[in-house]
Amino acid sequence: MIAENNNHQPSMFDAFTGIMRRELLLAWKKPGDALNPLFFFLMVCTLFPLAANSSAENLQLNGPGILWVAALLATLLSLNSMFVSDYEDGSLDQILISLQPLPLLVLGKIFSHWLISGLPLVLISPFLAMTYKMSSDIYGLLMTTLMMGTICLSFLGSIGAALTVGLNRGNTLLSLLILPLAMPILVFGANTVSLAAKNEFYTTGIWALAAYAVAALSLIPYITAAALRISNE
Repeated sequence: MIAENNNHQPSMFDAFTGIMRRELLLAWKKPGDALNPLFFFLMVCTLFPLAANSSAENLQLNGPGILWVAALLATLLSLNSMFVSDYEDGSLDQILISLQPLPLLVLGKIFSHWLISGLPLVLISPFLAMTYKMSSDIYGLLMTTLMMGTICLSFLGSIGAALTVGLNRGNTLLSLLILPLAMPILVFGANTVSLAAKNEFYTTGIWALAAYAVAALSLIPYITAAALRISNE
């Protein structure tokens, strides 16, 4: 947790960066939690062409959808761990009674989760796009849409992770809660990349993902903070 002394109350910025440093340090000490989603993403995206029609036309047609579905499922794998370790070691109680605003601390945990689980998927996506014979002209767009999409998924997942923390089989319940909310992200993201690959108008999807991300950033930290308080009662 964030160290506090009697003479100096940490600022909100110190609290935000402090909890992010803590999460990144824990991920460094337990790399398996961070690598599992990445390995899942890699396996799904690389094995699918071997099991399906591997013609260039078919791969280009299905590539965006496969990459997006794999990214969604890989992100879901890591969501359950967002608050579980804090719940098990008692850190969650300290977070809840902290003098710092709880939504701010939640925001730090969400961004940390995205840096650990979402950003690697974005960075590896151009290399996987080569597997699907996708044009290099859309690699940048693919990374942009995946970046906004995985950020949104981390925010949405924080609500489910907060509501199911401490529950048996919480990962299954979390998936049932989050998948319906994640469907618009999947549709906009995959469709945007597909339209760009066909040289058709695609900016509507980018604006929709951006609006979704801004709404998530503005509202979800408060919703997740309320869910944590409810789960801890």
